Amino acid sequence: MPIIRSISGIRATLNDGLRPDILTKYVAAYCNTLSDGAIVIGRDGRPSGKWIVDLVSATISSCGREVIQLGICPTPTVQLLTEKSDAVGGISITASHNPEMWNGLKFLNSEGVFLDQKENNKFWNLYDNDNLNYSVDPNNSSEVKNINSVESHIKSIIHSRYFKVDEIKKYFKQKKYTVVVDAVNASGSNFVPRLLAELGCSVIELFTDNTGIFPHTPEPITENLKQLSDSVKENKADIGIAVDPDADRLVIINENGEPIGEEKTIAIAVMSVLCSLDIFGNDYNKVVVVNQSTSGMIEKIADEFEIEVVRSAVGEINVVNKMKETKALIGGEGSGGVILPHIHYGRDSLVGIALLLSLLSRTKQSIGELSNSLPKVYTQKGKVELNSNPSLILEKLKNKFSEQNISIIDGLRIVLDENSWVHIRASNTEPIVRIITESNTEARAIELFEEYKAVLNNYL
Repeated sequence: MPIIRSISGIRATLNDGLRPDILTKYVAAYCNTLSDGAIVIGRDGRPSGKWIVDLVSATISSCGREVIQLGICPTPTVQLLTEKSDAVGGISITASHNPEMWNGLKFLNSEGVFLDQKENNKFWNLYDNDNLNYSVDPNNSSEVKNINSVESHIKSIIHSRYFKVDEIKKYFKQKKYTVVVDAVNASGSNFVPRLLAELGCSVIELFTDNTGIFPHTPEPITENLKQLSDSVKENKADIGIAVDPDADRLVIINENGEPIGEEKTIAIAVMSVLCSLDIFGNDYNKVVVVNQSTSGMIEKIADEFEIEVVRSAVGEINVVNKMKETKALIGGEGSGGVILPHIHYGRDSLVGIALLLSLLSRTKQSIGELSNSLPKVYTQKGKVELNSNPSLILEKLKNKFSEQNISIIDGLRIVLDENSWVHIRASNTEPIVRIITESNTEARAIELFEEYKAVLNNYL
């Protein structure tokens, strides 16, 4: 498959679009968009990352820049250490949740966040027009530095003033709390068990060998987590934790081996922060930011604390930009991504774990009890394949529903009542339109999905 280029970077399959000449050109174009300075790089563990990191590092050096190598590490680690250093940018070598035959590059600016549309336009124009400059200094001796990325990321959490680590650790040690971890043998392999141990948990490592060879389809959704669920039950563990290959998404399994649903990750993180406003509220506004597709659980939780919820377009950079604009306490996406600005502006499974354990230690609940205490909602997700331009169809739909309570920030989001909503948006990478419906009963969520799918089909 040819290169897929989006606001968060590029990705492709190894036997097609991901060629050395294309990667070199993209990295050179990226370097040409930045001011002078070092660039941080890390990779998610896939075997192909070994040659890609060498190629990326050499290209950065050929552009006269210092390289700061983090080795195998999560994308949020690259984000954190780019933001907290003097580096002018960062590259995470990953294809996120795509299968093993894929890889790619995620590009960051000096603030450790994905390039926004303006930055990407400059970057892509340089690439598309082949307008690239390399270092011409014959004495160029660009250095390559290596940093202990595990130590740096873990310390940023356990040494922060936002988590009562001693209390959390004492509680889980006394409970002899057991966690099973599935990191799909990728970048979270060392990071997740290390953080859990630092917070007082006993860890059973299921897939954490750091080889980047996936034991199952790597996207952390219910159908791919059977081995983790079985291990939680077999070991009578208190919880199971899954992360995707670049460890920016967190998914939780309860003590009965049942996935609680990825939408509940951000709901739990929001509740954890709002229950400790005395700690997290200083210097931030009483605002939570999530994207248009994230569950309405967030509004229901926020209402209890008189907190405003602001919704952005789908995409991490869109959530981050809105968080910065509103100076929000916390934000994220319903796919399991938690963004806590107190640590850094990026989806971070490790931060999500710290917020989860903080809330569990405070409430003294099991993960099942905590999950069941969240607002009850039911969600349906699906897609409609198109032969025509998705944007034109969405324009027609906007006119049809113009009298209703709609948002057109990203596709079309229709709020029907306090419990029910529909989000229809075009995919950034495929000729499809995605449909998400939510309500307080499963029957109503299904009914809405079928109703709006039929409406959409009428416009094809």
